Amino acid sequence: MPLRRYQKKIVSEIYKAWGEGKKCVMPVLPTGGGKTKVFTHLMGEYQGPSCAIAHRQELVSQISLALGYAGVRHRLIAADQTIKTIRRLHMSEMGRVYVDEHSQRAVAGVDTLVKRDASDHWFARVGLGVQDEGHHVLQENKWGDAYKMFPNAHWLLPTATPLRADGKGCGRDADGFTDAIIEGPSARELINEGFLTDYRIFGIESDIDYSQVPVTASGDLSPIKLSAAFHESGTIVGDIVKHYLKLAPGKLGITFAVDVEAAKEIAAAFRNAGVPAEVITAKTPVELRASILRRFKNREVLQLVNVDLFGEGFDLPALEVVSMARKTESFGLFCQQFGRALRLMIAPELMDVWDELTVEQRLAHIAQSSKPHAIIIDHVGNVIRHGLPDAARTWSLARRERRSRGSADDVIPVRNCLNPACMSIYERIYFRCPYCHWVPTPPSRTAPEHVDGDLTEYDPELLRRMRGEATRAVADAEIVTVPGGLSGLAAMHYAKHAQNSARAQVRLRASIALWAGYQRHLGRPDSEAYRRFYFMFGIDILGAQSLRTDDAEALNIQICSKLANDGVVSNV
Repeated sequence: MPLRRYQKKIVSEIYKAWGEGKKCVMPVLPTGGGKTKVFTHLMGEYQGPSCAIAHRQELVSQISLALGYAGVRHRLIAADQTIKTIRRLHMSEMGRVYVDEHSQRAVAGVDTLVKRDASDHWFARVGLGVQDEGHHVLQENKWGDAYKMFPNAHWLLPTATPLRADGKGCGRDADGFTDAIIEGPSARELINEGFLTDYRIFGIESDIDYSQVPVTASGDLSPIKLSAAFHESGTIVGDIVKHYLKLAPGKLGITFAVDVEAAKEIAAAFRNAGVPAEVITAKTPVELRASILRRFKNREVLQLVNVDLFGEGFDLPALEVVSMARKTESFGLFCQQFGRALRLMIAPELMDVWDELTVEQRLAHIAQSSKPHAIIIDHVGNVIRHGLPDAARTWSLARRERRSRGSADDVIPVRNCLNPACMSIYERIYFRCPYCHWVPTPPSRTAPEHVDGDLTEYDPELLRRMRGEATRAVADAEIVTVPGGLSGLAAMHYAKHAQNSARAQVRLRASIALWAGYQRHLGRPDSEAYRRFYFMFGIDILGAQSLRTDDAEALNIQICSKLANDGVVSNV
């Protein structure tokens, strides 16, 4: 299958970055966007020695198969048993073997690779290196050791989320090697263009107590404590099965479990309820795993219950529902798990010409397909914790404060619909649930933080006070009145300060007006626009109009930057 237009654009930008002297680049594409397709295409085009590196044997197998489907012969640097298994997979999947021990192209498992003698001349001759899931690569870990073995290579470090839960930065000036991020379209853009499917999310409350589960140095929850908390629950396993049967009966699903014991318990509960289910882990033999996945694709198995296997990189057949039973503080892992369900479920012959269709045609085919939208059933609060995975985020290669909600502060939070017949999760910009129209009652109507920036929700006293502050700012913009009794120099300083404040407010209000106009252009009602502004910028619109010089200038820069990212140019 040829590259899609957005994939061709990424390839072009990679070559441009290399041409500008950026040795190591990080292409960013969401799960399902085709990262493997991009780098296997580049390996096929590159005529010299090259090496793709993965951190698990199943990912080595996946890359090897992808190169095989592209007709690219390559050798394997992996354990002997892994090589034998991959050769058999080539024969069963493609009818021939593309593994060639004499090829100058290689696919390597990182643990096997770093044990090799780097003085071998081949390492110095490699001109193209790829490390899948490139956010793993740091200067002082085994992925960094693998990077250093190829001193003359240009590098690709593709990833869906260029950030780490531990807060370390992927940039060369921080903890990694990356010189530039190359951003492809976001998940939301791919959904809107018909290259990924949309989704519905359902949030299910559980009785799991996480109060004794600490966050470790990795930035994620302690696996031992997390497992203990799960197993102390008396209802979670039954809830997973019950809500699958309620929300997605008969659909192809995957459940993320905390450990092997939990996975076995969940799978047994599915089978007892008449749902064919299999446990699959990193220790499941490759050929058995391939057999289970074939049965899954043929709907002989409806539930795959896994432990940290499908969360990153692994290419699953198109599935329809994801059940989250493993809480995570890692935004990257959360996105990987969520994204498993976003691949299209379209006939292969139609996918061959998918890029040639119009957006409207693609969306119509998706709507008429057996998966018009994916279903996410969140039993552990991951979506509430992290926000929607397709929300716009600004990535950075720098170190950051260790946190799990991505590198952007403007991610709009979500809420769980309290209507027991609905349970949908939606962005808090909406006054009512967009699915069942349930209206939540705010705990207080006297402060913006309780009413989410919706001016129609403020009580009269708060509105009066805020309008008074805004009125004073308008007066400042029109005329500066210097208090009596000030010396000439003091009066001059006072007037200058007041004029700067007034001018900052004029610029800010012009930007707010442009932002509001853009929201209306997008068809958003004022109520939604007010809420979106509040969550995006951390202040309501009336409150913004009472800000003084420095804060007003800072907010103006934020608004202009956000507009510029959306292609709207401000002249203020």
